[in-house]
Amino acid sequence: MFGVVFPNRSFPIDISTFTQIDTFHWVLDMNHFVGEAYDQISEMCIFLLNNFNLPPDKALAVYVQSPGSAFVFCGAVTLARPSAVLSLQWPEPGSAAQMQLTAGDSSSLSAKIGVSVEDAAALSSMDVVAERKIEKLAMKVGENLFNFMQSFCGVDGSKLVVPMDILDRWFKKFQEKAKRDPGFLKSFAL
Repeated sequence: MFGVVFPNRSFPIDISTFTQIDTFHWVLDMNHFVGEAYDQISEMCIFLLNNFNLPPDKALAVYVQSPGSAFVFCGAVTLARPSAVLSLQWPEPGSAAQMQLTAGDSSSLSAKIGVSVEDAAALSSMDVVAERKIEKLAMKVGENLFNFMQSFCGVDGSKLVVPMDILDRWFKKFQEKAKRDPGFLKSFAL
């Protein structure tokens, strides 16, 4: 049906490694795969296998769950997009009292990756979350530019005046800072 690869971490893994919850839901217990270092797994490639007949209006949705937290949507594959490299944004671990999707025989709390067959149309509304993240990222970069420009501006009546090369100077500084400090760009992440 489908397979996954964790870049730089695994060989291809097929569906047999997942626990099947019901006809349309599978779970990979990350404790069996990487132990407590699940949050170091930041990407996953999921792909449909050639012999899997996913209806055109359906998608394989991927979710992640930290111990005790709810599942969080990461992305999906469809017949039109049969493979994808997904960023795994692990939620903060929650309390043991929160509900978990587990196989009947699993009693321990652990991080999980869930895969389910869902209506593709329903998943498109979940992309709103990704769009909001992009919008917030753009706002943070714009705020950084505004603050930089503000430190160089002068006032001419009711107008702010900045040097003509201000954008070039800001962009060079932005690039240099990103090269020097890998955490700089992460500070813009949401």
